[in-house]
Amino acid sequence: MAGSFGYEREKHEMSIGIGERAILPAMRSADPRTLILADGYSCRSQIGDGTGRRALHLAEVLRMAAHENRAAGGERS
Repeated sequence: MAGSFGYEREKHEMSIGIGERAILPAMRSADPRTLILADGYSCRSQIGDGTGRRALHLAEVLRMAAHENRAAGGERS
């Protein structure tokens, strides 16, 4: 599903089929508290479209961790 591949009209059905083999069902059945990480914009978009889940960029996850560390009284770096 990389890049625009999965959004091209003639490849969309194939892209969905590939995702449905394992990754999209696994994301749908994952605990709602499980973070889904995908750095690519198109990957995050396709995950959202295919599962209704929001995938996060690594930078967002690091920001969340830093915020939680500060909230817990940890040192700022």
